Amino acid sequence: MPHQPDHPRIPPLPEAERDAYARELLDFAGGPDGGGRTPNLWTTLVRHPGLFRRWIPFGGKLLAGKIPIRDRELMILRTAWRCGAEYEWGQHCRIARQAGVTDEELIRIARGPAAPGWDPFDAALLQAVDELHDDSRLTDETWAALAGRYDEKQLIELPMLIGQYHLVAFTMNTLRLEHETGADRFPDLR
Repeated sequence: MPHQPDHPRIPPLPEAERDAYARELLDFAGGPDGGGRTPNLWTTLVRHPGLFRRWIPFGGKLLAGKIPIRDRELMILRTAWRCGAEYEWGQHCRIARQAGVTDEELIRIARGPAAPGWDPFDAALLQAVDELHDDSRLTDETWAALAGRYDEKQLIELPMLIGQYHLVAFTMNTLRLEHETGADRFPDLR
């Protein structure tokens, strides 16, 4: 994976420069994390308050969607890996671990759907990310594997989730967001 420079093209909005509306939007987005720090993604995107205000509910709906948390995090992390979005990877490793994803599985996510050890459904989730990333559509085989477990709403949500995290990855990579202190880095697969 290419190294993402830690020199943001657009820096986070410093706390001293946040007006009442920016503070309101950051609170609306979820406020500071457990350590009292607001993610760089949010403090950067709040520089475009109209867009940020409309994007947060969509992302929040997907995070609280119909897809089980563990499945969601497998797909988000595979998307981060495929897009070279180390910031996204770092943010979602913590969430994935809380959802029961092991460190061994994190390495396997990077290795992909063909890595030994995946059950067929988990492999299909990762395959879905790869197919959408490469071809912007799912094969009938992958669709059938997903449809064997997911209902209609989950099947609609799945490409939207993967697409949302491509959007986030493109934004993070383009803006060169500064990595959060203590967040995971990409695994070294050598």
